[in-house]
Order: sequence, then C-alpha cells, then structure tokens
Amino acid sequence: MKVSEIMTQNVVSITVEGTLEDAAKLLLERNISGLPVVDKDGKLAGIITHKDLLYKNMHPDTPAMLEILGGFVYLGGVDRYNNELKKLVSTKVSDLMTADVITAGVDDTVQSVAKLMVNNGVNRIPIVKDGQLVGIVSRADIVRSMV
Repeated sequence: MKVSEIMTQNVVSITVEGTLEDAAKLLLERNISGLPVVDKDGKLAGIITHKDLLYKNMHPDTPAMLEILGGFVYLGGVDRYNNELKKLVSTKVSDLMTADVITAGVDDTVQSVAKLMVNNGVNRIPIVKDGQLVGIVSRADIVRSMV
C-alpha cells in the first residue's frame, strides 16, 4: 500500500515567519503534537513539535516545572518573567524548528515509512512531492492502516 493512500492531505502547517505563540496555539487548538513548517511557496522548511517548544530553550539540568516556577525568582519577579515570556513566544518558528526533516514521497510504501519512523524515533513524516508539502503520516495513521 502506498503512503498516499493513508496520509492526511489537508496538513495543518505554519510558515517560517510564524511565532512560537502561533505554533503553540495551533498545536493546542488542533490537538496535534507537530507542525510542518513551510516557506512562502509551500515548500517544506522544517518541523516543530511539542518537544521543541518544551525543551529546546531550557537549561539541560532543569526540570520543566522548576524552570517555569523558578522563573519568578531567577528573572527578578513577575514583571520581568512576563517580559521574558513575551520575548520567547514572539520568537520565530524558524529559530526553533528542526530543519533537517525526514520525509517520504507519495509513492513510498506504508511499510517503508513505518520503518523510517521507528529507525529515526519520529512520530510523523511529512510527505513531499517536488519539495512541496502534500501530506503527513503519523504513527496513528500507520496503525489505522493495519486494521
């Protein structure tokens, strides 16, 4: 079976000019965990996930909850914390996205895409045709195709 038979075609994506706040809202509103990032021509430029938003800007030794709660103390109070948070959420998606994205083509098999996911530890694979984002396949899509 070809991956084009199971992929989501109307892909929720964000542009490279979008902000982290925009990305977070889309992820929450659409109840998804990752967004392909496209340039103005619709070509795939990267991907941004929940994991990127949660961990990339943190000190590696600081647990997430302590980072948030400790912000009040370390950053000099609520006002300074709010200012830092505003700067963070206005950061461009392109500054935090993973640019080296594993992709598949519309003619690839579901089995080969599943193998890509497992071998690379990813939960979704953008599907491209001539560099254009035309779909996305998640692990759930693969499982659904088996039943």
